[in-house]
Parts: sequence; C-alpha cells; structure tokens
Amino acid sequence: MNSHEVDYEIFGDAMQVVEVELDPGETVIAEAGMMNYMEDGIAFETKLGDGSDPEQGFFGKLFSAGKRAITGESLFMTHFENRGEGKRRVAFAAPYPGTIMPVAMGAVGGVIYCQKDAFLAAARGTRIGVAFSRRLGAGFFGGEGFILQKLEGDGNVFLQAGGTLVRKELNNQTLRVDTGCLVAFSSGIDYDIEMVSGLKSMLFGGEGICLTTLSGTGTVWLQSLPFSRLADRLLAAAPGLGGSDKGES
Repeated sequence: MNSHEVDYEIFGDAMQVVEVELDPGETVIAEAGMMNYMEDGIAFETKLGDGSDPEQGFFGKLFSAGKRAITGESLFMTHFENRGEGKRRVAFAAPYPGTIMPVAMGAVGGVIYCQKDAFLAAARGTRIGVAFSRRLGAGFFGGEGFILQKLEGDGNVFLQAGGTLVRKELNNQTLRVDTGCLVAFSSGIDYDIEMVSGLKSMLFGGEGICLTTLSGTGTVWLQSLPFSRLADRLLAAAPGLGGSDKGES
C-alpha cells in the first residue's frame, strides 16, 4: 500500500508542533495522546495496528500490533481522517521539549530504524514494525536500544527528538554515540553496542559502560537531550523524590 501524500508545517523552536494538512480522504496515524488540535471535518478513530495492510485480518493485525507492544508502546494507534470537503489540518507535539524531525521515506530508501519512543506520526500506509539487533553485544548491554522500531513506506514520517537534532551522513564510516542520544538511522547502517574500554572509564567516566556503534553508509539522526537524561536530572533535583533541598523559593 502506498502512503498518503500529506503536507505539513512545523511551528516553534524548542517545543515544536507539526501541523499536518490532509486532503479529503487522506489519513495520518499517530501514537495515542500526541494530538494537540484538529479542524472541523477531521474524524479520529483508535484502531489495532497502523492500517498499512487493509486486507489483513483481525489476527494478523493483532500479531503486528503485538510486536509493537514488545517496545512498550500501545497495541492501538489513532487514525485521523479528513472526512470534510476541503483541506483540513491536525496537529501533533512531543510530550517533552525537543525537535520534530520530518523524514521523507522515499528519499532515504523507504526504511528507517528508530528508538522505541521516537515515533510521533506518519502518513497512512507507513508500516510500523519491530527490529532486533543482530549482534550479541547489543542483546546483553543495549537495554531498550536492543529493540528498535522499523518504519517502512514512501510518505512522510515524523519523529521526536529531545533537545537539538543533529543529522550525520556516514560514508563507510563509524560513529560512536551514547545509546540514549540515538534517534534513528537509515538502512545501510550497522548497529551494535560495545563496552567502554578501561575499568576507570567504566566506573568513573559518567558515560555508562556501553556506547552505540554505527557503521556503514547512510544517515544517522541524534538528539542532544534524551528524555531519560532529563528525567534523571529532574529526579535528582526534586527534594521529595530523593534530591536535596537547596532552599530555592
């Protein structure tokens, strides 16, 4: 199934909103709870799966949605369809400060892999599945990074990144990053987890015991502020949640 050809506009800098424009009959799918507002004529419905294969039966949809549940996401997705007579708009935003990243899937080979909480919305027809790292190291040390979402299609996809978004183009090169800073990468990139060398670096470096290694030729998207890092700082600073009271009024 070809993806719907939706137009969009992104507003804001640090806390962005993406407004998707739908022609009559067009649909955009999104994670539950990400919608900000929608114009009259937009109808929404919670469905099992991404709707990429309308011929798929109930058990097929349940199996596909069940694979998403492995990543901690809901079995259900919300479908927003323009049932009016003219163009209508619906807007989505991430639940934390950051950047919305539009990806034209046709321009990156039709396949990208992303962290489990990176997906925000996409044109209907985009297939949302699960990919496991082939490497043993990622399985033992990758944590949540071991299980990735696999997005397939030829339309627009919108991902969410914490803080500033950085795009890197690799040409038969290797890039090592903090696991939480990885947002997504295109096909052609090999993904693995490697341990930091040196006992002192592992214990006192503050960067964790593992790094994500990305090798090959393709595109890599990184985020400067993973939500897990932001949450850790907030918890450390909150007196009632284990942090110290510094006397701020």
